[in-house]
Amino acid sequence: MSGTSLDGIDAALILFDADHPTGRLVDKHYNNYPTTLRHQILELHDTGADELHRSALISNELADRYAKTVNALICKSNIQPTALACHGQTIRHRPEAGYSIQLVNASRLAELTSTTVIADFRNRDIAAGGQGAPLVPAFHAAAFRHPQRHRVIVNIGGIANLTDLPSTGKVIGFDCGPGNSLLDAWCQLHTGEEFDKDGAWSAQAETIPTVLAILLSHPYFALPAPKSAGREQFNLAWVSSHLQGDELPQDVQATLLQLTALSITNAIKHQCAHATEIYICGGGAHNSSLLYALRTHLPDLHIDLTDALGINADWLEAHAFAWLGWQTLQGLPGNLIEATGASHPCILGAIYPA
Repeated sequence: MSGTSLDGIDAALILFDADHPTGRLVDKHYNNYPTTLRHQILELHDTGADELHRSALISNELADRYAKTVNALICKSNIQPTALACHGQTIRHRPEAGYSIQLVNASRLAELTSTTVIADFRNRDIAAGGQGAPLVPAFHAAAFRHPQRHRVIVNIGGIANLTDLPSTGKVIGFDCGPGNSLLDAWCQLHTGEEFDKDGAWSAQAETIPTVLAILLSHPYFALPAPKSAGREQFNLAWVSSHLQGDELPQDVQATLLQLTALSITNAIKHQCAHATEIYICGGGAHNSSLLYALRTHLPDLHIDLTDALGINADWLEAHAFAWLGWQTLQGLPGNLIEATGASHPCILGAIYPA
């Protein structure tokens, strides 16, 4: 898995058997993205010169880096996996135009790892009228639903998404809005650091109420679910267009943190009535200022990490895509139509044999 945050590559080795139908984490390995590659990927989010050629070259480089990560995991664990489920790197997510682009040369990845690869998970759902996202709610429902407890799973990656898991009735899931992407981008721009560790920089500052109100008025937040978002909606150009220019950078960071916290909070209050438990996963789980804000805005709910449910918050999304690949190999659907809006359940992904 490599997500919207563009931090690097998570490889999780997951065992599926009768005792672990949703999988058990056996081993893991991480490789970060170099700054140059991160910038090259960001540039492809906008139209530019010779972008087809540049996309192809980056797809090859990503395959090489994914292969290096996977092969290191194979060497460390001494286990050859049955298959490799690869999300690829999103550069455009445009379900309203009928497509979503995740870069990876899956054939090259299969060749370099001698392993069957499943890739391109999103476009079959889009072909069936869905958003192609979020896909992890199907895994959340399989792994975390409880017959007596109303849970909400919140994944705070570059974009934040939630899954509402009532004890009975319909499961829903959708992207809430920005997660870490704006926080990371603003921090990198003004401090040179890749992210605001523990939310310490924002914790030293004051929220700007007028700016926060304007950002929260983005039309996306009022859209009904199912819905999905990306850098197309939430980016620094959008933030900057609502600034006067004399704001303290750290105050803007504090404001962006509240934007993430309140967009999650509002989604839970409006869409997940009667929930009693919130479980957090993704990179945002390490932002103590963000978790404090969520607990402040939702004082009556129990909030914890998915570690408490048996799946490490850092590796849940990679685990989820392993499960999606496992579903594909078994000929089973991987999308939750209540989350994506597809007209029917679909077997997701394209298979590239070893």
